[in-house]
Amino acid sequence: MFGLSSVLPAIVLAVEEQIPLNAEPLTEHGFIRFLTNSIIVAFIVTALLVWAARRATDKMELVPRRTGQNIFEAVVEALYNMLEGIVGRHMVGRAFPLLATFFIFILCSNLFGLVPGVGTIGWGRPSGPLSIDEMHAPLLRPANADLNMTLSMALLFMVFWLTWSLQEMGVGGFLSHMFGPKGGVQGALKYALMPIFFFVGIIEVVSIIFRPVSLSLRLFGNIYAGDNLLHTMTHLGDALPAFLRIPMSILVPVPFYFLELLVAFVQALVFTLLCAVYIQLSTTHDDSHHAAADEAHDDAHQPARAH
Repeated sequence: MFGLSSVLPAIVLAVEEQIPLNAEPLTEHGFIRFLTNSIIVAFIVTALLVWAARRATDKMELVPRRTGQNIFEAVVEALYNMLEGIVGRHMVGRAFPLLATFFIFILCSNLFGLVPGVGTIGWGRPSGPLSIDEMHAPLLRPANADLNMTLSMALLFMVFWLTWSLQEMGVGGFLSHMFGPKGGVQGALKYALMPIFFFVGIIEVVSIIFRPVSLSLRLFGNIYAGDNLLHTMTHLGDALPAFLRIPMSILVPVPFYFLELLVAFVQALVFTLLCAVYIQLSTTHDDSHHAAADEAHDDAHQPARAH
């Protein structure tokens, strides 16, 4: 039966001890068995973001008077300035769309996971009108509480990271950046230190291989743990009498909701900043190359500024 689990104060339910590690498919049969409750949330968040973006930018004004356009421009400008300071002006044009999308999507997905009903509406054994006493499969699950989602974002980033690194430095420059001497070492000392730098390059390759693992597990672990924390706090007083159990199920989780609001923002920021730092580390040139790139960037924008 479809119903609510511990959403309304009048509904008192027995629940599982912890949220399942894997996202649950909505059905085990048919061609949509791949559709899980976390994918549903990802679809909903994506649709809401697309709708909000189109609504905020459908009638752009030079001097914005609408709140939607003001908020949209403020978010984009803040993210652009932050990311430009990390990846540099020579890379921000290519990296900004992906990194900004990551930040906005991750943040909104995390916040959507805190909406009442996410994780508490689903299917189970009926115990009353629109209520169940045990949740077998929730209809909605936070998108980033599914390792498939976080790992797919991390792998997607690594594909773009490798492409941009090779485009910016070339194959030879990329290999030299990984295994070649660093710090401007010249002469005989350069050749003497080459085995050490080569060994350091192998360690760097290993760290690059583990980047998608660390990116995905960090985000998944924090969101999944927060989901379990709220789940536990909501049902902390299940063994108490009803006159204590119901108020506790409402009041006890409130401080942790504020904590999860902070975690939602911090984890979106950490994921985005780490991606930006990885791009900066692999696309950094010497000072003369940066100076030439910055001069070309300024020349390209000179007519627009003069206008």
